[in-house]
Amino acid sequence: MLSPAAVLRSLRNISLFTDSRRRRRRRRSEGPAQELSGEDSLLHHLPVDVQLLILTFLSPRDLCRLGATCHYWSWMVRDPLIWRYFLIRDAALWSSVDHLSTPRLHFLTEPAGGDTETDTETEGETEKLDYMAEYLRCCPECRSLQRCTPPSALSFFLHSLVSDTEPRFSMFGSGLEQLDVSLMTVMMNSPHILSVAGIPQRQINGIGSGISFAYDGQHKFNIITLYSTYSAERERARVERSRVNSKLFFEEDEEEDGRGRWRYCVAPQFQEVFRSVNGFIYVANAAETQTAIREDENAQIRAVLQPVFGPPSRPLLVLSCVSRDGETQRTNASVSVAHQLQLNLLPNPWMVQDVVAESLSGLLEGIGWLLRHSGLRV
Repeated sequence: MLSPAAVLRSLRNISLFTDSRRRRRRRRSEGPAQELSGEDSLLHHLPVDVQLLILTFLSPRDLCRLGATCHYWSWMVRDPLIWRYFLIRDAALWSSVDHLSTPRLHFLTEPAGGDTETDTETEGETEKLDYMAEYLRCCPECRSLQRCTPPSALSFFLHSLVSDTEPRFSMFGSGLEQLDVSLMTVMMNSPHILSVAGIPQRQINGIGSGISFAYDGQHKFNIITLYSTYSAERERARVERSRVNSKLFFEEDEEEDGRGRWRYCVAPQFQEVFRSVNGFIYVANAAETQTAIREDENAQIRAVLQPVFGPPSRPLLVLSCVSRDGETQRTNASVSVAHQLQLNLLPNPWMVQDVVAESLSGLLEGIGWLLRHSGLRV
């Protein structure tokens, strides 16, 4: 990912070209040139590259407010390089993204101009991308202003027809076992964040029915935690920093384009669990950087979300976890995890939320999203 400094260099490199071209555009759009009156802002007299540099010090919200003051600034604040700078700078800091707000990869990887011979061509390619619209679509602050709409009003009607309205979710993933701090243990012992509402006495194919929690003190939901193997094997693998063969899945060969390939399938004893839930929680190790491991995780997620186990309307919450706050640099921020897991290829609604296991920071935001997309009014 390019640094903000590279974008600022690009702003300066193309300033002479953009200055003359934009003034010609403004003259065409506004008609005959008019002399600036004494009431005009002194900012209008600054070179365009200086104006653009000043705009980079404003927040996106202030930039939008400035654009509402007059025609000239409405046009200036839409400069794609400004919003490209904001997108590259802020995307790595966003703690959550979902299926409607993940920045598309080409917006983050489109090269910025630096070679004077290709400045004109590069700027032309950049202006084809609406970075302002992309930023406003993806920014969590903007996203929070548009609360999600449940899949349909039908879900509320169906909930009203049954006595047990407690949604049920299956939780699985390598982050449950690789972290030094157990996410589920902390959840069970943090009543100030999530209070335990009970342990239902029912089983699904011999598998326990999990633990019920209360969100915001009133909305009950159930989590069935599925570990990959026995506790002794998990602990040994955690100490040795090794991987274990998950008993949740088995590998199966498949033929595709004449080439033998493999895929993950859900083990028979767990299939009924995945059929019975309203959604899924996948716990990912945020410190993981190996592409091959992320591909395995993507294959396991796709195995669980097969249509044979339920409709594609069931939501998937991916918790990008670290054990402790500040323990490691969050190089795999939510945007990176979403792209690495190729979540954009899934038909289900999904969200990636950064979470710290020790403090449960970020967990409630993810749980709230999951409950809303499961049909509850929260």
